[in-house]
Amino acid sequence: QVQLVESGGGLVQAGGSLRLSCAASGRSFSNNAMGWFRQAPGKEREFVATIDWRSLTYYATSVKGRFTMSRDNAKNTVYLQMNSLKPEDTATYTCAARTSTSTTILPSNYAYWGQGTQVTVSS
Repeated sequence: QVQLVESGGGLVQAGGSLRLSCAASGRSFSNNAMGWFRQAPGKEREFVATIDWRSLTYYATSVKGRFTMSRDNAKNTVYLQMNSLKPEDTATYTCAARTSTSTTILPSNYAYWGQGTQVTVSS
């Protein structure tokens, strides 16, 4: 059974940093694209970042330059380093995995999803 488990969320002041982790089990995702999405209360799910099997990354405009996505294939884990956090970054952050090597910003193209971890940024 495939599982994606996020960790690292929490409460942080504006300008602070958090590092999210997403550990996969049940199969290897070393050759697959992975992504991070977020959803704030009352809003639709929003693309944050994606990484392909070669570790090439792509970011949403709202987080580019502040967030960095990376992967450790030996640990079957992806990370999201979030710096210079803003109150508008407050959301539940969820990682997702594709069955393909290529990246996409569309949630419907991801086959596996975690449960999410809450990130709250206070002003």
